[in-house]
Amino acid sequence: MINKGLTTNNELDSNAINNVAKHFKVGGIVTVVFIFVWMIFYTIDEGHVGIVKRFGEATTQVNPGLHLKVPFADSVEELEIRTRKNTESLKASTFEQMPVQAEVSVNWTVIRSEAFQLYKNYGGLDQFESRILDPRLRSAAKDALARFKAEEIVQNRGKVIQKIEETLLATMSEFPVKLDSAQIENLVLPPKYLQSIETKQTEKNLAAAEEHRLERQKLEAQREVNTAEAKRDAEKARADGSAYAIMTEARAEAEAIRLKGLAEAEAIREKAEAIKASKVLVEYVKAQQWDGKMPTTVMGQGQDILWNMKEK
Repeated sequence: MINKGLTTNNELDSNAINNVAKHFKVGGIVTVVFIFVWMIFYTIDEGHVGIVKRFGEATTQVNPGLHLKVPFADSVEELEIRTRKNTESLKASTFEQMPVQAEVSVNWTVIRSEAFQLYKNYGGLDQFESRILDPRLRSAAKDALARFKAEEIVQNRGKVIQKIEETLLATMSEFPVKLDSAQIENLVLPPKYLQSIETKQTEKNLAAAEEHRLERQKLEAQREVNTAEAKRDAEKARADGSAYAIMTEARAEAEAIRLKGLAEAEAIREKAEAIKASKVLVEYVKAQQWDGKMPTTVMGQGQDILWNMKEK
């Protein structure tokens, strides 16, 4: 009985061991399959391209999505093709040899179709930035700052940025990237120069205020002149109107007198003509003009003596 019980326990232990071994075997197979699948399949994120390397040599470029590779032979490295921003801090000099500190930046993008060539030539974005882009950005910024006076840089930073972009585009034209825009993020000038700029600006503001005041006085003076001229013109217009009215009235009166004189002259002329033509009319006129009194004196014929007819 004892032997039979020991045999049964040994069988149970053996079965348990076999079951565990089977589970480990299945788990191992599943793990191997998972690792194999994991080594075969890979994904590339959006905004990137994949550079497939076989035994360390770049062989092809793949787009975002799910892809297959040869386990143990192939490796994949992602390359970002979205817009990137590089910033450089540098020391430079202006046109008048004034030292300045500047922080410049540039936005740039890898051209998708040429990303594989960029990787093969420069070994990735970090190396491309440190070996190619950053040195040229610093050089372009220093060259642009040296072409302008400090005052021009402060007042018209856009011209400096434009010059940086032109120089950088010229030096980066042979590389498979697209430059979007450059910026001067920060510009530090010597304190003494900043103080002189502030003083100069204050003087300009005062001069502008004084010029505005003088211009205003000039406008007010001109307004008074215009008012006086307008008043003078109005008075002149009124005087001209009165003179014209008087002249018109005088002309009308003179014309009336002239016409009256012509009428009287014509009447006299016609009367004279009538008297000349008729003696009876002469006598009639005399009779009209006689006052009914007889003459009181008479002149003797052939004598120069006047006789008084009133004496008895």
